[in-house]
Amino acid sequence: MKIHLIDGTYELFRAFYGAPPANDPSGRPVGGARGLLRSLISLLDEPETSHVAIAFDHVIESFRNELFSGYKTGEGMDPDLFSQFQLAEEVAHALGLVVWPMIEFEADDALATAATRFSSVDKVDQIVLASPDKDLAQCVVGRRVVMLDRMRHREIDENGVQEKWGVSPESIPDLLALMGDSADGIPGIRRWGAKSCATVLQAYGHIDQIPDDPDSWTCRVRGAAGLARNLSESRDSAELYRRLATLRTDVPLKEDLEDLVWRGARHEALTELCNRLGDSRPLDRISQWRED
Repeated sequence: MKIHLIDGTYELFRAFYGAPPANDPSGRPVGGARGLLRSLISLLDEPETSHVAIAFDHVIESFRNELFSGYKTGEGMDPDLFSQFQLAEEVAHALGLVVWPMIEFEADDALATAATRFSSVDKVDQIVLASPDKDLAQCVVGRRVVMLDRMRHREIDENGVQEKWGVSPESIPDLLALMGDSADGIPGIRRWGAKSCATVLQAYGHIDQIPDDPDSWTCRVRGAAGLARNLSESRDSAELYRRLATLRTDVPLKEDLEDLVWRGARHEALTELCNRLGDSRPLDRISQWRED
């Protein structure tokens, strides 16, 4: 059995920017929600899709904004996209999916929590994190917990994480802390680029294991003296950035494995939603309807 855990916020962004703009009969933008609906139906049509949950950032800000004022906010987001956040959750609910709308935590935290919880269940063969977001790479375990880039039809296992980012999954938070992550508002440490980060973290694994003295480093990296000096002067910041980049695995999700079984779409809810979206064609693509 596979469990598919979907980053709904990422899927909405992908649908919004990847599909032509569209409006509902009242003129409200709904192109992202329409695209999300089509994308999720395609996933549900795949033969190995049986247990599914989807997480959304119900609001952009989270507990991380209290830790660091520079962390990502909704500032600058296209209002046509932001206006479809609630609609996206309605799409997932109407399709009969377990929906986790995050407020204190982020969607990725919910996915990390679920991956940790359900990967220990014997009858679960694989957890599929349906997103190529590098933040989720820290959750990958062998081939038991993998990422799925649905657009490129590419599965990323632990070897794939090493190949793509140059570090093991355990070092992904350290990588993001050192080189920064503009998408999340993490500035990183000055002069630490992707290549130098990967080289040093391959040798030491985590930021707190990197010596201040570059002469003692067991790896060769260009500009080691400057890198070591900048890190030494910014240890507290680096540790804060690592905390920001580390996904939480203690989100209070109430669902158990049986709750994640996809039992079909909700006929009344989806019909009403499609009417609001101004597009009834997705109804013909539903392969299964719920009885409740």
